[in-house]
Amino acid sequence: MTGNTETNGNTGNTGTNGNTGNTGTNGNTDVVVIGGGYAGVMAANRLTRRDDVTVTLINPRPTFVERIRLHQLVAGSDDAVVEYRDVLAEGVALVVDTVTGIEAAERRVRLGTGGTVGYDYLVYAVGSGSADPGVPGAAEFAHPIATLEDAERLRPVLDAAPATAAVTVVGAGPTGIETAAELAEAGRAVTLVCGGVLGPYLHPRGRRSVAGRLAALGVSVLDGADAKVTAVTRDAVRLADGRELPSQVTVWTAGFGIPDLAARSGLTTDALGRLLTDETLTSVDDVRIVAAGDSAAPSGLPLRMSCQAAMPLGARAADTVLSRIEGERPDTLNQTFAGQCISLGRRAGIFQFAHRYDVAVWFHVAGRPGAKLKEFVCKGIVKHLADEAHKPGSYSLHRVSGGAKREELLRAKGGEAPAAAEAAVQVN
Repeated sequence: MTGNTETNGNTGNTGTNGNTGNTGTNGNTDVVVIGGGYAGVMAANRLTRRDDVTVTLINPRPTFVERIRLHQLVAGSDDAVVEYRDVLAEGVALVVDTVTGIEAAERRVRLGTGGTVGYDYLVYAVGSGSADPGVPGAAEFAHPIATLEDAERLRPVLDAAPATAAVTVVGAGPTGIETAAELAEAGRAVTLVCGGVLGPYLHPRGRRSVAGRLAALGVSVLDGADAKVTAVTRDAVRLADGRELPSQVTVWTAGFGIPDLAARSGLTTDALGRLLTDETLTSVDDVRIVAAGDSAAPSGLPLRMSCQAAMPLGARAADTVLSRIEGERPDTLNQTFAGQCISLGRRAGIFQFAHRYDVAVWFHVAGRPGAKLKEFVCKGIVKHLADEAHKPGSYSLHRVSGGAKREELLRAKGGEAPAAAEAAVQVN
């Protein structure tokens, strides 16, 4: 990483190395956002609603990554990046660097290139990445696709492989399905190893539709308990039932991992490493820290990892910070889901509709209309971010009620959500 401040025309403080940042003595409130993905950009943009809030976004890359298009990058149909100047508000200072530690007591973060940046409030939106496969040989011989760097490393490997080379995609969630379909449509011989059910989130009708499209593309789908990978070698994948599949290129899409920054910094996390918060997304340890996106675990009941959850969570996190600045009680999480859309190559897709509490229903849109709807959603996500950059506060999907289901889950879990450390830190 360069450690340089990429302003891209943005104004505001640069937070360069050696500075500790402002702590409110100049009349401004300094907010640092860690992570420039869907949640972090939404939060940073929204925080510019107030002229007396200085926002610094720290991200290890100088461009915004469209993670929902990484399978397209691998297949060569999209580069999966957008310039920050197209989605980030002018008032946000972009610092291209990594955060190596959070010093909550001192209200500052340490940078990978040295120095610190101070804050009055911190938005923790570090997202997710590749998980440790935990399968012999997988870390050495399988290629993850969870990050831009992962996808960029995989692309030349596929380009160098013969067109007839056996390609195995492990994991049958949305990423695995999309990757398998994209590569098969490009003429690759693809086997999709599910390790269980194809598209676990999908309604059975939607699952049959996806299976039909994959079959039409020539994808060999292996599902069921026996279709679990037990080992990966340089040129094969071994399954639980003893089968060994030839695999010149193995793509691993099974599961996501969370960066351990919060845990290393002494903050309370869930078992996966997500920052544990209350229902306002405030850390249970520190009222000055809020979380959003894949790295947040509100009340120990995190939402499904997705951009569909990340952007509303980013907006909610920003609103929590703004409410505290204004001396008001923040609203609690109450998020809705419309469903899930999955591309099946460039000419087909599926939009799986769902109850607003994120359980699939029988209705779905498939085929070419499904592909058009998926592309509309992908473009709409970038538009939402750009609109919030130009008119902060305009985004409102996080205010659409998800119904009473979450409250029921919280009660079943054992009562009220964990409270933030209000008594431990006085907010001035």
